[in-house]
Amino acid sequence: MATLKICNISGIIVTGPSSTSQCSSNQAIPFSPNRITTTILPIKSALSSFHPILYFPCKPHFPVPASKKSTFIPSAMSSGYVQEDLPPAFDSTSDPPPLFDGTTRLYISYTCPYAQRVWITRNCKGLQDKIKLVPIDLKNRPAWYKERVYPPNKVPALEHNNEVKGESLDLIKYIDAHFEGPSLFPDDPAKRQFADELFSYIDSFYKTVTSSFKGEGTDAGIAFDDIEIALSKFEDGPFFLGQFSLVDIAYAPFIERFHPYLLEVKNYDITHGRPKLATWIEEMNKNEGYKQTRRDPKELVESYKKRFMAHL
Repeated sequence: MATLKICNISGIIVTGPSSTSQCSSNQAIPFSPNRITTTILPIKSALSSFHPILYFPCKPHFPVPASKKSTFIPSAMSSGYVQEDLPPAFDSTSDPPPLFDGTTRLYISYTCPYAQRVWITRNCKGLQDKIKLVPIDLKNRPAWYKERVYPPNKVPALEHNNEVKGESLDLIKYIDAHFEGPSLFPDDPAKRQFADELFSYIDSFYKTVTSSFKGEGTDAGIAFDDIEIALSKFEDGPFFLGQFSLVDIAYAPFIERFHPYLLEVKNYDITHGRPKLATWIEEMNKNEGYKQTRRDPKELVESYKKRFMAHL
């Protein structure tokens, strides 16, 4: 039986080398050996709700129960949203901000999908005035960032209460739990359990799709079939947990990149035969907190061409 390795923190699935949940440069997002203990579980145990299929339109292999109704968080997130002028990136010539002066700072890169997760979370909770953005130029990083802020020298990182924390999935949960604004995680136990499964699946999803970019024989369609099935789980909204949540934020930066790249390079439309995924993308694109973090699809495609087609 095939197995997956389930990391004991953040619920990240790895199948050998794992994509990190931070960015260290603007080049290929690095794969590095996982330094935490892992537990081997059968795939069905690790991802019980996913049943990949090889045809579409995709139909769930499990019943799709209606979930309990609860307060719906509008996808547009209009309340509390603040339009802002984005600051230029700090590079090796930039002086540091007044570090550890009580200001909460989110260190990001405008190009990093992992940092984008935390940036979206900040925006969707209406925290633009509470959490200051500090963009870092990953190709020309200031020395003070590693020396005085975050020794791993990656983004994202959050300076809060005189401490600096990292890892994107940990940070989106931390911001949701420790700051004001609409909750981005449901109270429903069934939804929380499914959220954990989806967080666990995301690394495998990423690796399956990007392996197909490199011509390694994997079928990206299987991964998107899994997404279609997951989006069919709850019927009280168009998102992974029905309502907009941290799960949507975790997946959005990657689907934002995969969609245009596959369409242009492979002539493959990930929404074809997957109406739930098509609707999810439409609804996410209405989200004001997410929209400001998005990049030009043409830039994303060119970036991916440099990463995944250089060896061809």
